[in-house]
Amino acid sequence: MTYFKQFYLACLAHASYLIGSDGEAAIIDPQRDVDEYISEAAANDLSIRYIIETHLHADFVSGHHELAERTGATIVFGQQANVSFEHKAVKDGDEIKLGQLTLRFLETPGHTPEGICVLVTDPVSKPQKLLTGDTLFIGDVGRPDLAGGKGFTPQQMAELMYDSLHGKLLKLPDETEVYPAHGAGSMCGKNMSKETSSTIGEQRKFNYALKPMSKAEFVTMMTADLAEAPAYFPKDAEINRSGARGLSELAPPKELSATEVAEARKAGKVLLDIRSAELFGAGHIAGSINVGLGGQFAMWVGSLVPMNAEIVIIAETSAQVDESIVRLARVGIENVKGYLLGDDEDWARAGLSVEQIKQVSVSEFKDRLGAGNLQVVDVRRPGEYAGGHVPGALHSTLSSIEKQFAELPFNKDSEIAVICAGGYRSSAAASLLQKHGYTNLINVTGGTNAWVNAGYPVEK
Repeated sequence: MTYFKQFYLACLAHASYLIGSDGEAAIIDPQRDVDEYISEAAANDLSIRYIIETHLHADFVSGHHELAERTGATIVFGQQANVSFEHKAVKDGDEIKLGQLTLRFLETPGHTPEGICVLVTDPVSKPQKLLTGDTLFIGDVGRPDLAGGKGFTPQQMAELMYDSLHGKLLKLPDETEVYPAHGAGSMCGKNMSKETSSTIGEQRKFNYALKPMSKAEFVTMMTADLAEAPAYFPKDAEINRSGARGLSELAPPKELSATEVAEARKAGKVLLDIRSAELFGAGHIAGSINVGLGGQFAMWVGSLVPMNAEIVIIAETSAQVDESIVRLARVGIENVKGYLLGDDEDWARAGLSVEQIKQVSVSEFKDRLGAGNLQVVDVRRPGEYAGGHVPGALHSTLSSIEKQFAELPFNKDSEIAVICAGGYRSSAAASLLQKHGYTNLINVTGGTNAWVNAGYPVEK
């Protein structure tokens, strides 16, 4: 009897897998917190024998080290990974047995030099399953520019990707099932589907990157208009190369008083408000930035806050603090020094300076636009902006807005509306603008999605 399960972590758009047969199991591309794999294996009478990494992940810290220590399993990497701990290095064509299953490794460089895919064959049931890591996504392929400092240019990596796709993966039968390591929202590609599995045949038909084209055409396409990678990506890859410590080893943050938070702010610590945009807008501690726990929290914190910065979490509840600690650790951020609970009224009574950011609906936003003088900044990704935006909106992505303050063509006391797709990223951007002295800010609730749904005009 065989067992297969996909674990999908929406906040990082990350998929990991448990494969089992005849009492033995393998985990592929585990997230950092590993309890659910151990529990799932035990519930199905499976012993975890292997932990397989399809590559050195840049967008999250893997739990392979802790999982191996707790289960005695062997960690498996492609032979080009050069990791600094005991592991099994596999090359093209190598196989391992897992009960009645055969796991065959395909070296598929392109996203990274050490990338591998895992072809799972069951002699009893068909079709084969292909775990593609970041080589082949649903609707996309892995971006070729994350091997910086490893002696490869994006063009060289794109050439390797073309060979991996056309020389290996597209030679598999159409019915082969495809299970990638990421879905829509990940920064490891640029056009990923919300679907989390497919087949080789379906991808051959509908994946833009698999359409018939020359290698030169593919390289040009894959290296054009690449979004800037978050600053934490190379650091996470190196953490995975050496093996992260267990989550239980992290020192818990302490609850701080308002006076201690004021001192932390003066000392240069980052005040990270993880509440919703609505609550943040109604009242927040001056100088804090807003990255809501309800969205792709860890990815955006990793993009906006230096990894070596000391952080103070501002939240409604201790449960939110606990969740934020785990989610930050998933991307290698381990320096949360303290936390503050409560709301703006509590903080004002305690003597902290409290600020607001106006939250307006798209209908009110449209009325304000018609009155003139309102400046609009769209902080979505380039492809989103190009697909349709509020007429006259300037473009500055959330990840780069702090670098572009000097280029914004308005004064710090101008009335500025910030918009994204739904109001999450725009709240973060508005908080950054406010921290840098912009005083008359509006966050558009519902964002461009609500604008379009209301039937208001867009330009491209």
